[in-house]
Amino acid sequence: MSEFFSLSDCDVIGFDLDHTLCRYHLKETSRLIYESFARYLVEHRGYDKDLLNLTPATWDFCFKGLVVDLEDGNLVKLAEDGTVLRATHGSKQLSTEEIIKHYDQKREWKHFNSLSTSFTRSAKYYFYDNYFDLPGALLCGRVVDMLHKRGNEVNSDFWKDMVAAIDHNYNTSAFKGIHFILFLFLFLHT
Repeated sequence: MSEFFSLSDCDVIGFDLDHTLCRYHLKETSRLIYESFARYLVEHRGYDKDLLNLTPATWDFCFKGLVVDLEDGNLVKLAEDGTVLRATHGSKQLSTEEIIKHYDQKREWKHFNSLSTSFTRSAKYYFYDNYFDLPGALLCGRVVDMLHKRGNEVNSDFWKDMVAAIDHNYNTSAFKGIHFILFLFLFLHT
């Protein structure tokens, strides 16, 4: 095997969702993923159409390494030791005082030990660790905002709908039938 790898030496290149083989235009890809998740929630689960409206500034909300705490609707960014660096409730940024109120003076996130040992999903949190589900963090924040606006309690029930949206868009039939808007776009423009 050669010391160097070149894509020009390949006859076929596979499409992999974790950036193994190619770079994506993240801004456009994220928009398409968000739109497909939100459209599913609106069309199949009865969520407000406002979820489909985004502004360019909205995307500042998304960055890798966010954890959604499904018990209270907070999205947290953690330090390597589990300290909460910043947090939002829905899409509203929490102040230092509010973070301390939620996570005490040490700002320790209670599920950090389970997250740091396995990076698994749980019924209590979801770790956004790749670009193909990261737009879901923004959608989670906006769904929490929508639940508050409706006067509904925020609990982990909304997560079932989020998982359904992810499953709808990333299951095998979405690839085969070009049902997921991202793959429809790629199909039409490649």
